[in-house]
Amino acid sequence: MTVAKLFYVRSQARRILGSKSHAFKEHFSTSAVKSTEHVDLKRIRNIGISAHIDSGKTTLTERILFYTGKISEMHEVKGKDLVGATMDSMELERQRGITIQSAATYTMWKDHNINIIDTPGHVDFTVEVERALRVLDGAILVLCSVGGVQSQTLTVNRQMKRYNVPCLAFINKLDRMGANPDRVINQLRAKLGHNAAALHLPIGLESNMKGIIDVVERKAVYFEGNCGEEIRIDEIPKDMKTLAEDRRQELIEHVSNADEILGEMFLEEKTPSTSDIKAAIRRTCLSRSFTPILLGTALKNKGVQPLLDAVLDYLPCPSDVENYALNNNDLNEEGEPKKVLLNPARDGSNPFVSLAFKLEAGRFGQLTYLRCYQGMLKKGDTIFNVRTNKRVRVPRLVRLHADQMEDVDEVVAGDIFAVFGVDCASGDSFVTEPKLNLTMESIHVPDTVVSMAIAPKNSKDRDHFSKGIARFTKEDPTFQFSFDTDNKETIVSGMGELHLEIYAQRLEREYNCPVTLGKPKVSFRETLVSPCTFDYLHKKQSGGSGQFARVIGVIEPLPPHMNTQLIFKDETSGPNVPKQFIPGVKRGFMKMSEKGLLSGHKLSGLCLRLKDGAHHIVDSSELAFFLAVQGAIKQVFEEGVWQVLEPIMSVEVAVPEEFQGAIIGQLNRRHGIITGMDGNAEWVTVSAEVPLNEMFGFVSELRSSTQGKGEYSMEYSRYSPALPEVQEKLIQDFQEAQGTSPAQKKKKN
Repeated sequence: MTVAKLFYVRSQARRILGSKSHAFKEHFSTSAVKSTEHVDLKRIRNIGISAHIDSGKTTLTERILFYTGKISEMHEVKGKDLVGATMDSMELERQRGITIQSAATYTMWKDHNINIIDTPGHVDFTVEVERALRVLDGAILVLCSVGGVQSQTLTVNRQMKRYNVPCLAFINKLDRMGANPDRVINQLRAKLGHNAAALHLPIGLESNMKGIIDVVERKAVYFEGNCGEEIRIDEIPKDMKTLAEDRRQELIEHVSNADEILGEMFLEEKTPSTSDIKAAIRRTCLSRSFTPILLGTALKNKGVQPLLDAVLDYLPCPSDVENYALNNNDLNEEGEPKKVLLNPARDGSNPFVSLAFKLEAGRFGQLTYLRCYQGMLKKGDTIFNVRTNKRVRVPRLVRLHADQMEDVDEVVAGDIFAVFGVDCASGDSFVTEPKLNLTMESIHVPDTVVSMAIAPKNSKDRDHFSKGIARFTKEDPTFQFSFDTDNKETIVSGMGELHLEIYAQRLEREYNCPVTLGKPKVSFRETLVSPCTFDYLHKKQSGGSGQFARVIGVIEPLPPHMNTQLIFKDETSGPNVPKQFIPGVKRGFMKMSEKGLLSGHKLSGLCLRLKDGAHHIVDSSELAFFLAVQGAIKQVFEEGVWQVLEPIMSVEVAVPEEFQGAIIGQLNRRHGIITGMDGNAEWVTVSAEVPLNEMFGFVSELRSSTQGKGEYSMEYSRYSPALPEVQEKLIQDFQEAQGTSPAQKKKKN
């Protein structure tokens, strides 16, 4: 049976089975392929599709899979036909119409192997985007032609910049009312700072969207047939020829500003050929100095095939990207591992190096997603986890297509694949030769911003509850679990209310364990207002070996842009504090920072500078200095001036124009600061900075005041001092929980 027939049978079985369990589908859809073709490295693309929520990422991926022959029919994201999009394999995703987990797939287009990761758009699942971009070579930034550059677009753009990922921009939804691609292009330049220009012109907008003009090739492209699969090339309409030439010249100017070769041709007034322009676009796209913009509407099946061509023409193959590993056996002068350039050759001559970027529980155990950066791995080989130094045999290698799998015998550099039965954490590196001791640079994990109390409804479900929580915290580093000994509550922390709500629903669906979530708790922080010195002596000598340690120094607040950090500086000189006791001082500082004495929240934005101290030749130890610095911080709490910091969120609210005043009033009542407004004739987008503590319940208020038409998104911006009344309330609540409030003390007396 051919692979195409095999996938057709799978799609039919999937539609028939519909609501059967995920495990059954996973088992049914697994097939065995004896070997993989070693596709030339130049014919491989590893890309991600990222954007603000509801920009059309999953719909675009569905069209890509259809046009490349990976699936035989297309389905809608919301699952109105009871099937749902291929990449949204989780039942919750189909019900809500949003992507919750990133999903990997692979397909072929014009003899090129394209590995695709479809990522969530909601800020609550931002770590899925983070780890996908960490292992990808290129990306497609999808923008809504009506919404334009929105809050999560800014976040995705920062993530691409962090990992130096080249990208194409695709302006989607040109069929929507109010579509304005020119406005979005200007926003891309102004808000995101991209040197960008369009490769396409739309032939009509909104309901009159008929096709696109390729300004590079100087041709009109029409998408015909029931699903837009038939492409008709024609001449540019006469009334658009002048505009097309103007846009072509604008494109050449933007690329010339970033490319020396085309720039020289431009200055010498030479006319560049189509191949000259394409080569220059590729060079500048790879160096992230120019962003090509393509247009289309995925839902109406227009513009997807030219986008696929652009992926092949302009985005990098694995050999175009320099990937480095850290050599733990070779340290520089500062004691940090030196970087080693990895070789992506697919001949298997180099030692195997890979990075585990995502974990998922499967029917056959833990499913670990990996990206191979160097060498070759065969089924049955033994790999080593560099972090734990554990060895494990790989019994099975699979390539993924959403929730379906395909067994392979070997993988080589540039491949994205998965293995079963490997116990590891997200971000671990694997090698076949442990003597190399190479590790890949880790994945950035943002701090959690919301905490809620959680408990199973039935005490009998505690075992299922523990298993589910253990699995979810392992899979998702932004979902954290702790136990509050003071309030005797189990606390889960995440990136937002939706994030925690989704995991509560998954506990009920996947582990048959209904849970109750308590009122959300915001992750406040405590910091000093001004520097405060300390001189603390810890002395415990009552026969036998005692404890003696003295610490002298200062704790000072960090600048506002660093107020989420904790820094320890050893500024001691001489023998007063022996160097072997310094780690004890640092550990004591970090331990005390876990829970402040003002409101019970973590300390942040502080720098502890240890200047001097004293030790005893017999009674001093690392433990003594550990306890001494804790006593010093308690002393600073009594003598210093402290304040509470709260997370401030960047909020974007999109509403019809008639509701603009009502929304501004709501944001002002929630102590928000309006930072900008943007809009067209019908819709207005209001940007504001609002304390997270004030945002709970905003969604229901927004819907009721806008007749259900308004929508909003928010993302973490920074920590800022809390309002005096908020700080007083937090301190009062903490004192009452501790039994140390003035009223309670008076009652005791």
